[in-house]
Amino acid sequence: MAKKSVASLQTGSKRLTKAIKMVKSPKSGAYTFVEAVMVPEKVNDFLAKK
Repeated sequence: MAKKSVASLQTGSKRLTKAIKMVKSPKSGAYTFVEAVMVPEKVNDFLAKK
């Protein structure tokens, strides 16, 4: 289960994106949120990973 929430961040000449996905813990079954700031081209790879 992935929740896609993407916000664009611009710092100087670099363009960055913050991606947030929801990951289910195999032990407890609870959901946690994983956040990462990256270049926009890598967002789909981040969301596709488990």
